[in-house]
Amino acid sequence: MYTNTARHLAAAGLLAIAAQAYAVDDGASQAIRLSFAAQPSACAPSLTAAELQVSGLLYEFYTQQAFVPLWQEPSRRAALLHELEQLADDGLDPGEYRLDRLAAALPNDIQQRACADLLISHGYLQALQHLAHGRLTQEPLEPFWRAPDSASPTPPASLLRRAWQGLDDLPAAFAAARPALRQYQQLRRAYAERRRLPLAEWPRVPPGRLLRPGMRDQRIPLLAARLAAEGYIGQRPSTDAERYDAPLVAAVERFQSRHGLQADGLVGADSLTALNTSATERLEQLRVNLERWRWLAGDIEAETLLVDIAAGQLGYYRDHQLLWQGRAQVGRPARQTPQLKSLVSRLTLNPTWTVPPTILREDKLPEIRRDLGYLQRQQLRVLDRDGQPLDPATVDWQHPGAIILRQDAGPQNPLGQLVIRFANPFSVYLHDTPSQHLFGKSPRAFSSGCVRIEGIVELLDVLLPADDCAEIARLLASGKTTEFPIRGRLPIVLAYWTAGVNAAGELILRNDLYARDRRLLAALQGDPY
Repeated sequence: MYTNTARHLAAAGLLAIAAQAYAVDDGASQAIRLSFAAQPSACAPSLTAAELQVSGLLYEFYTQQAFVPLWQEPSRRAALLHELEQLADDGLDPGEYRLDRLAAALPNDIQQRACADLLISHGYLQALQHLAHGRLTQEPLEPFWRAPDSASPTPPASLLRRAWQGLDDLPAAFAAARPALRQYQQLRRAYAERRRLPLAEWPRVPPGRLLRPGMRDQRIPLLAARLAAEGYIGQRPSTDAERYDAPLVAAVERFQSRHGLQADGLVGADSLTALNTSATERLEQLRVNLERWRWLAGDIEAETLLVDIAAGQLGYYRDHQLLWQGRAQVGRPARQTPQLKSLVSRLTLNPTWTVPPTILREDKLPEIRRDLGYLQRQQLRVLDRDGQPLDPATVDWQHPGAIILRQDAGPQNPLGQLVIRFANPFSVYLHDTPSQHLFGKSPRAFSSGCVRIEGIVELLDVLLPADDCAEIARLLASGKTTEFPIRGRLPIVLAYWTAGVNAAGELILRNDLYARDRRLLAALQGDPY
C-alpha cells in the first residue's frame, strides 16, 4: 500500500515538475524531446547521434526527469562548474567535461538552449562515471580477472540514481561517486598538494659503479645536490666533497625508504632509477595510480586480503581497517603476478609441491638434463599423468612427455607449511616459503607468479577463529598434507600500485616493477596505446 502510494506521489511530482517546466520553458523541453527522437543530429557536432540514442544513458536520465531542462538556473550551473573543477585533484581533466558551456550564458535560440542543456548533462554523467569507475577501460591496458562469484554482495548505487539524487546536491553526488577508500583519499590529497607546487628540477646522477659508504666518487656531489633538492640533506661542507660520508648515507637511506627500496645506503641501479625520475614523472605517477584505484574501488570490500604487487606487501582489512600487514615476494618481471579478485576457498597444510608446467619446462628440465642427480638433491619425485611413480633413469629427458614432478611436504618444500588457495585460471596462490632471507630485500620480485608471504601462519591468528587456529596448529604438527576449508566469505585481491601512502602517512613512490605506468599515462593523455 505504502509503496503504491509512494509511486503515485512520485508520478504526480514528475507531472508537476513537467507542467512547471512547460509553463516556464515549453519550447526547450520540446526541443530536448525532438533531439532524442525526430532530430538525432540536432546537436551535432557537440553530441553525436549515438549519444542521443533513445536507448542511451542520456535519454534515460531525461526520461526520469520528464524531459525538463535541468541547467537553466545559473546557481546550479555554477555548482556543477565548481565540482568539475575539483576533478583536477583526482588527476582528471576538468576541460573534458565542457566547462565552457557551464561558464557561458545559455543561448537564446530554443534548439541551441536545449542542446546546451543536453551537453551539460552529458558532461555531468560522464564525470560521475569517470570518478566512480575510471576514465579508461581497464581490460585493454591492465587486464584484471574476476572470479564469477566474487562480486561484492552490496553493489554501489547506479550512476543514474546518483545523478538524479545529485541534481539538488551536486557536492554530495560527486562525493558519493568518488572512491571513499582511505588509500584513494590519501593519494588524492598528496596529488592535490604536489600539483599546486612549482615542479622542481634536480640534477641527474650518472650511472657507474655501485656506491658504498666511505667510497670516493666524482658523482658524490651530484648525489648530494639531488638529495638536497628534495630536502633529504642540508648543505654539506666543501671539504672532501667526493666522499660518501655518514650524513649522506643516512640521507640516501631515508630516500630509499620513501621509494620502496632496501634502505641499505648502497646506490645501485634501482636507487639510480628512483633518483633520476623527474618531479614531473613523479606527479604523473600519482595520477596513474589514482586511476587504478578508481578501477578497483568496487572490488575492495570491507573485509579483504589485499596484495599490493608492486609494493611486495599483503594487508588484511576488516571494516576497511588494516589489521595485519606482512611482506610478500611476488613474480619477477619475466613471470608477473596476475591481477585478480577471487574468494579464498581453503588452506593446504603441509603441502606437497607439484611443479607448474612453466617452471618444469623453463627451470627444471634444463637442470635435470645437465645432471640427473638434481632430482635427488631437490627431493623431486617423477610421476606419470596418473600419479604413478616413474624411474627417472627410464625417462627420455629430451622428450619427457606428460610427466609430473612433485616434492613431498617438508622443510625444503618451496611452499613451506601453508598454502592459501582461491579459484583463478593462473594457478597462483599465497604460500609460505623456506626462502625467508629474501623478505629483507626490496623490491621483492623473486617468484614465478605466486605470492610468498612472510609470517603467513601468524596471519591465521587474525584471520580465523581461535578454535580453527588450534586445529590448524595440531594438523601442521602432524606433518600430514591436509585440506582445511575456509568457512564464510573472504575476498582476496591482487593488484598493482606504484604509489601509495603508508601507515605513517608518508607518500611512497616506487619504481615501476612491471613497466606499466608509461602506457597508462599515455592513455590518460589521449595518446594511442
